[in-house]
Amino acid sequence: AALEDSPPRTLTSAMSASLTIAARLGPVAVASKRVSATRRAGGRAPLRVQAAQTAPSVTKKPLANATPSNDTMIRAAKGEPVDRTPVWLFRQAGRHLPEYIAYKETTGKNFLQLLKDPKDVAECTLQPARRYDIDACILFSDILVIAEAMNIDVEMPGGKGILVPNPLSGPEDIVRLPETVDVQDKLGHVIEAVKEINRCIEAEKLGVPLIGFSAAPWTLFYYMVGGSSKKNTEVGMRWLKDHPVESKQVLDRLTTVVIDYLDAQINAGVHMVQVFEAMCEHIDEPEFHEFAYPCIERIAVEIKQKHPDVPLLGFARDAGAYGLEAMQKAGYDVMTVDRVMAGDDARACLAAEAAARGTTPKQVQGNFDPDLLHKDPTKGGTDAEIEAAVRVMLTKFGPQKYIANLGSGLMGWESPEKVAFLVDSIHKVSKEMIAAEK
Repeated sequence: AALEDSPPRTLTSAMSASLTIAARLGPVAVASKRVSATRRAGGRAPLRVQAAQTAPSVTKKPLANATPSNDTMIRAAKGEPVDRTPVWLFRQAGRHLPEYIAYKETTGKNFLQLLKDPKDVAECTLQPARRYDIDACILFSDILVIAEAMNIDVEMPGGKGILVPNPLSGPEDIVRLPETVDVQDKLGHVIEAVKEINRCIEAEKLGVPLIGFSAAPWTLFYYMVGGSSKKNTEVGMRWLKDHPVESKQVLDRLTTVVIDYLDAQINAGVHMVQVFEAMCEHIDEPEFHEFAYPCIERIAVEIKQKHPDVPLLGFARDAGAYGLEAMQKAGYDVMTVDRVMAGDDARACLAAEAAARGTTPKQVQGNFDPDLLHKDPTKGGTDAEIEAAVRVMLTKFGPQKYIANLGSGLMGWESPEKVAFLVDSIHKVSKEMIAAEK
């Protein structure tokens, strides 16, 4: 068996004789489903030694769901033509689904406890794919698992959002953070969940790809120093202004862990990854470019070096035009548009940024208003109003090089029936539009 992957060097006769003697000494050991799947559509080269006896080669078993039958999401993310616009939804798994509420009651687990068991994660991930004709699953997880892996306690008391009870109070607390994180050790349960999800997708013949994700470094930093999504919102910016050197040190460590985490997810079988820079509302534009952007760019560069064919989706929420431009310039394939900007304005913004660099604009994702999906008829929209909004959205974005999604995540008060109607309307209307363009 070959001991090295480098090209073999020529053996001298003396060397051959020595190897013949050595060979005589012994061998070398080598260490509830709505839709059918048919709808988803360095130095000198080391010496290569040939053992006297060759151990049988081990064929690595291919990953489950490696090539999903419905690859519409993957093709759209790469800018390839599709027959209908693909759709998935932020927070499509979880609290708006009756089956999720029932599963939590049956298991007796809260949200954070569910995340620790790959089988629980797989079940929650697949629930929306069984109910809706969505074109992808997304890993059921939380944006702060990396913070937890870096010795930061995270709590989620009901109705209070995410809480970090003991945030970093100053640069002297940086010693609490590890220099590096072994993601296979600290986040191995997430990586195993990715594999379990794909096994279940294949077994249930759902035929859709799996999206992995991570929070971006600024978002992680914001929680780690401020402690809350709703309180102390000024603390992150204060750190950047008062402790710029130490802030960059923490952000650099976080960036390394995010890259390792996304790399591990891809190696485990996710088909694309989404990076959520969710707290741009709490960072000023100059600081975004100085502190957040270098991290976002490094993630894109290093993930693309490792996995050039895996689509990379980015979301700089509440950063407006400069966030879209930054994500595209950094190298992301799909830029997510929030509820503030219309699709045609987002396209124009990205086209101008790309033209300034002498290249072509990338793909977009977004941005349906989830308020129309409210189960309260006095707050939500009718079927006619939902379909009309879908037509406006698709007209502004265009049905190609586009992934339909929400402008913000589902909150728990949405009607599953309206969500189903939204998904089906996007498919129906986009298919009509694409057919009319041919």
